[in-house]
Amino acid sequence: MGKHTITVEGYEPFEVESDTKLVKAIENSGVDISHRCGGNARCTTCRVKFSSTEPAMGDIEKDCLEEDGVLGEFRLSCQVRVDRDMSVEVLMPVSSADWDNPGGDVED
Repeated sequence: MGKHTITVEGYEPFEVESDTKLVKAIENSGVDISHRCGGNARCTTCRVKFSSTEPAMGDIEKDCLEEDGVLGEFRLSCQVRVDRDMSVEVLMPVSSADWDNPGGDVED
């Protein structure tokens, strides 16, 4: 499997096991990120913007972003599996949202 380095803008880089959901990797490292629907590609609050090469987008993520009219503006970290070193910016941290917790637990 192996490990990959994740760099989140404003935070120290950290390592995570390959195939981990990006949202879980980010949250487990102590980074402030929302995931109101629990990682089911419905709420779009786990938004990230890649500053590194983006992994391929799956159909669930693509359909969700197309339905909301935001395809190409950001990615859903709950739908991205870590398969390489990644650099991202969290676009909807809990600290700047209208809610006081990240959301439901995200399943692996």
